[in-house]
Amino acid sequence: MSRADLAEVLEVEQAGYTHPWSAAMFLAELEKPQARIDLLRIEGHLAGYLCSWFLCGELHILNLVTAPAFRRQGVARRLLAHAIQCRRAQGLERVLLEVRLSNAPAIGLYEHFGFCRDAVRKGYYPDGEDAQLMSLSINQYPPRD
Repeated sequence: MSRADLAEVLEVEQAGYTHPWSAAMFLAELEKPQARIDLLRIEGHLAGYLCSWFLCGELHILNLVTAPAFRRQGVARRLLAHAIQCRRAQGLERVLLEVRLSNAPAIGLYEHFGFCRDAVRKGYYPDGEDAQLMSLSINQYPPRD
């Protein structure tokens, strides 16, 4: 992602969340050396993006969003696989993320990738919803079909 992509990313972000990231949050991520925002375009349209940090062998997934028009088409799966493969060559050992307990489709996707449910973070989200903390050891990747 670059600054030129910001308006389009914000449009998708706002369509996907009741508490979306702000422009300032995305711009701050662009300045962090450990951060990366990968975009997936399909036929010129932003289909989704994945925001992550890579530190000390760990990839932390911060935000994974699929544009409404591209849901159920494998966008999140492709973005997640891409992020893991890119960092694997740099010594990736583990992937971490938090996901809303109510987001069963996302939890299912992560479990398909081999993620384990580690703990629940009570009141993690701004609206008070709990988060499921999940992790993936790189030894458990790629997923089994």
